[in-house]
Amino acid sequence: MSGVLNVATRGLLASQTVLQTAGNNIANVNTPGYSRQSAVLQTVEGQFTGGGYVGKGVDVTTIERNYSEFLTRQAALAGAAAAGDTARADKLAQLQELFPGGTSGLGASITDMLNAFSDVASAPTDLTARTVVLTRVSETASRMRSASTTLDDLQLGTQQELSQKVSAINSLANNVADVNDKIARAMGTGQTPNDLLDRRDQLVRELNQYIQTSSIAATDGTVGIFVGGSQALVLGTTVAPLKVVADDFSDPLKSRLAITRNGQTINLDEAMLGGGEVPGLLRFQNTDLVEARNLLGRLTLVVSTSLNTQNKLGLDLDGNPGGNLFTPTDLNTGGNILKPAGQTSTTLSLAIADVTKFAVSDYEVNFTGATTGSITRKTDGVVTNFDFATLTPVVIDGLSLTKNLTDATAGDRFLLKPFSTSASDISAEFSTPRALAVASPFVGKMDAANTGSLQLSTLSAKTNATTPPQPSPVVLTFTGSNSYTRSDELPLANATPFTYMSGQAITAADWSLVLQGAPKTGDTFTVLGIKDAANNNGVDYKLNAGNANAMMALRDAATFDGAALTDGYAGMIAQIGIRTQSANYAAKVSGVIASNMETDRTSVSGVNLDEEASKLIQYQQAYQASAKVIQVAKGIFDTLIQSMN
Repeated sequence: MSGVLNVATRGLLASQTVLQTAGNNIANVNTPGYSRQSAVLQTVEGQFTGGGYVGKGVDVTTIERNYSEFLTRQAALAGAAAAGDTARADKLAQLQELFPGGTSGLGASITDMLNAFSDVASAPTDLTARTVVLTRVSETASRMRSASTTLDDLQLGTQQELSQKVSAINSLANNVADVNDKIARAMGTGQTPNDLLDRRDQLVRELNQYIQTSSIAATDGTVGIFVGGSQALVLGTTVAPLKVVADDFSDPLKSRLAITRNGQTINLDEAMLGGGEVPGLLRFQNTDLVEARNLLGRLTLVVSTSLNTQNKLGLDLDGNPGGNLFTPTDLNTGGNILKPAGQTSTTLSLAIADVTKFAVSDYEVNFTGATTGSITRKTDGVVTNFDFATLTPVVIDGLSLTKNLTDATAGDRFLLKPFSTSASDISAEFSTPRALAVASPFVGKMDAANTGSLQLSTLSAKTNATTPPQPSPVVLTFTGSNSYTRSDELPLANATPFTYMSGQAITAADWSLVLQGAPKTGDTFTVLGIKDAANNNGVDYKLNAGNANAMMALRDAATFDGAALTDGYAGMIAQIGIRTQSANYAAKVSGVIASNMETDRTSVSGVNLDEEASKLIQYQQAYQASAKVIQVAKGIFDTLIQSMN
């Protein structure tokens, strides 16, 4: 009879344990990271009798959690990728909002500024029209500075966010180390601490939201957490904290992630960080934001340099050479030319060679010898070799690079950032309407006796010689409909005259012109200084608008990768828009993948209320049946005792 009671009691206790486990599952159905638990039942070995083995009931051997290591790891990795893509896409969306289109955009301001020269061209002496131009110049400079300031604000916000998230990583890593310690202690009991394991898995999932990790289990039950490919963030109960540090050149616009172990700081390779919000923010700051700043800087430098150069080629209302409309950008500053800390040898100088050839990029200079080395364009990795001993300056993408007299040392490095400060430093150079250089220093004159259809299309100055002696007049004498001679370059005796084609540029050291039409033999055209009183037939330079027309012509000049100057802003926001669209698509795809992987994980580890409810009914009945067995056995035992009495 005692055997029956033991069997029933074991069944009663087993059913009670299963019911308690099911109740625990139901209670934790919404607990993040909780894995469904199951009681593992095992038949107690039967007792041998002459009539065979008699069963002795059931025992609960352990409580195990429903868990797939593969699905858990894959869900964490997918979550890291989605978090990184989303973080970058969100920041790019903020960046895109900083550069609006329409009348409030920087592009409209540049167009309005260049269009304002049309009124000056119509009335060169009108001070009101001149004032409008200078107002537009000031407004354009203000919008460029404002755009640069907003980029600075976004940069600062990103850096602060990076610091906060790195602090969160270190806090989670410390929590993992604490749980590792508790798990190692609990494993000594011979049973698995399910709740602690769930807690650690949840911490690892939260870590992967910030930075992608990999895990390696140890024999004592702890796990090692690694980042950046192979750097140990957590080993057992030891944590190597992360921190945000400057890059090799101490570039204030870029950051790197480093790990500190035994007092030593090790920089992590950004390309090995994988997913997570921190790598996503680093990619945005070090790539997307840098390109946006370079796009704005190139736009600023091209517009300001082009207008400054053109204004210097004209004459103001007092007959003086024009000056700068915008404050010229000094490329030789600490913000434009960087070198690693501790490097003292040699210095470089940076200048503008041709604004129409600018590429949106930073450049890294690496010396392999005293004068030799290479320049790497950071955006696409194109390498250009140089040797200052044979060619100086070195010209690359419209930039001119020279070295000082001191030879370099092999291994010297420089980071060139030609566009990083141009937008933040720009301003209108002057505010006097009379100082606007509207007139051209050169004028063209047709001979009154010409009989052909020759007409002047454009006459552009290449230099500005306004002080005596004036440039000597250059007379073009046509010897036929397609040939001419020049008074400054007379062909040798019996040589063929210069060939003329309608619409073809004719150039000299100081000017360039285009004539249209068909000349007759003997027709002449003369180019002379506009202040050459002896030859200009009384032309008043104050009424000339040649340089104002040249300013307006800048609107259509092929400047930005072949596009017109007025299309520069549109091209800029288009590039940012393409990046944003691509990032949004990547975030959407990785988000779907992460959601699917999490669904797969929870299908194994999650709590199903219907399933738990069925278990409650099943083991409630088993519990009641075991209790009934005990009740029946007790009744039989009582009857037996009474019979014996």
